Amino acid sequence: MNESMYCRTCAGVSRLRQRPPDTLVPLISRLLTLAAIVMLIGLLPWLSGTDPALSLLRARSGEQEATAETLNAIRLSLGLDQGPWHALAHWLGGLLHGDVGISWVSGLPVLPGMLRATGVSLTLMASSALVALVLALLLCAGTLLRGLRGHTPRPAGFFAALLTALPEFLLASLLLITGAVWLQFFPPYGWLGWQYAVLPSLALGLPAGGYLGRLYSDALAGTFGESWLTTWSVLGISRRHTALAVIARSLPGVMPLTGLVLVSLTGGAIAVEKVFAIPGLARATLGAAAAGDLPALQTGVLILLLLASLTGMLAGGGRRLLLGRALQLGAVPVPAQAAQPEKQRAWIPLLCLGILLMMVLAGLPRDPLTSEYLRLQPPSLALPFGADAMGRDLLARVAHGTLNTCLQALAVSLICLAAGLLMGAFPRAMTGPIEVTNALPPVIAGLVVAAVNGPTATGAAIAVTAVSWAPLAAHTAALVSEIQARPYMKMLPVVGVGAIRRTVFYVLPALCGPLLRHAMLRLPGIALALASLGFLGLGAPPPVPEWGRVLAEGMPYIERAWWSVFAPAAALAVLSVMAVTLSGLRWKKRATAH
Repeated sequence: MNESMYCRTCAGVSRLRQRPPDTLVPLISRLLTLAAIVMLIGLLPWLSGTDPALSLLRARSGEQEATAETLNAIRLSLGLDQGPWHALAHWLGGLLHGDVGISWVSGLPVLPGMLRATGVSLTLMASSALVALVLALLLCAGTLLRGLRGHTPRPAGFFAALLTALPEFLLASLLLITGAVWLQFFPPYGWLGWQYAVLPSLALGLPAGGYLGRLYSDALAGTFGESWLTTWSVLGISRRHTALAVIARSLPGVMPLTGLVLVSLTGGAIAVEKVFAIPGLARATLGAAAAGDLPALQTGVLILLLLASLTGMLAGGGRRLLLGRALQLGAVPVPAQAAQPEKQRAWIPLLCLGILLMMVLAGLPRDPLTSEYLRLQPPSLALPFGADAMGRDLLARVAHGTLNTCLQALAVSLICLAAGLLMGAFPRAMTGPIEVTNALPPVIAGLVVAAVNGPTATGAAIAVTAVSWAPLAAHTAALVSEIQARPYMKMLPVVGVGAIRRTVFYVLPALCGPLLRHAMLRLPGIALALASLGFLGLGAPPPVPEWGRVLAEGMPYIERAWWSVFAPAAALAVLSVMAVTLSGLRWKKRATAH
């Protein structure tokens, strides 16, 4: 008896010793990543190679002469003469006492203004998330109904891809002109009531809803291929209970991605808040970065990262709650092979590819830089896409920009796929980088890179790569945990299969299909991110033709010259539809081949 009690006590002590690392590793990862990002932002004025005092002088008064006496006075008043590490330590010391410092530009306390901006951004995020979730449910309804009726479920493809392809800044401008200027249903600018949130929420929620709808419908289609549904059908279990079970089974795999998308609504709202002049956190952080207001910039980034960590923990907890003991007992069902796609849908990616090729072949021989036509000349047979505000051929500019944007987006997607596989293999250790990286929008990363190296096309690609691998890593971590919890994986060590062989021959083949599909699904999003950096002037300098710059140049004339933005927007939509449908056809055929 004493011996059995001793054994149980030892087992309990062993469990207690094993549990803390499981909870401490993600916490330490979050804290270390948070500290590294805050330190990087704090050192940004010195990493850029410019004098912080000169930047502050330009922000406060662009006409004042930058004399040595004036710059020295600024350095002494703000403690810049003692170096970057002293400024960073002073700010962190004040943070522990609830004081984030005084704005270098306005001279007012930073925290009250940032908290007000955070409240505005949280309200906008909540309303945008509601729009995105409602749209995602509508896109998934067809897949769920077909599966319950015993038919082959079809993931949401064409319409979801079109929504995913809509750039937030372009959609915001279109909604502003349509809903506020033409129809006059909603106010165009500001933030004074619920009616001010309608158009911005649609601009943010529609692309996110299309992205989530595609992911959810893919997860539902995979769940309907699992063998336990056949048993439930034989037992005569009602469709209502079956639908609830299918939804509960499909949600865990997409819960981390849902959390990351919801966080990105806050960080990625910079262009929308700028178009609608919303006093939110993203716009305030962008303004602080542009003005060199270091305390405000640090505070804004810190709040974004805290929101990311909190949302990531809630999403992970919801996933573990939905799976329950299946992860511990190794009872996660194995999905069946995907059904072969219908042949009539194979024409969609071929048609999209043909449109892009025709546009490129027709536009490459034309000159994208010479002003040969009338200003804002409308489309004609000789000028299919019309001319821009400088009289340049839009067909030539979009065609030359297609090669640049598509090739950059493809390279960034492949790099992000490799990084996602690597980082996702260590989910607990990489919890912090995954959550924190997703909270930083490409614009903030673009500002950091542009501040150090100037606005270039390579810098824009580096900035997008630095923040675009997180969803793939989160997806990898979720899939790996489920794959390792399948029954046959528990039997492999018993029959002598080692860890390396399990990873190479069992885990990686099960990962490749979903992850490559996800990477292809993110291809248009990466192209949009590159276009948004070009739209904000953080990409290739003029007169290099790229989609984002062409959109930015045509945006002021969209009301009276719609063709100035139609061509690049249509090219982005065609690229999105081609990427999503082509990736689905490739992997479904490969699944049936095996």
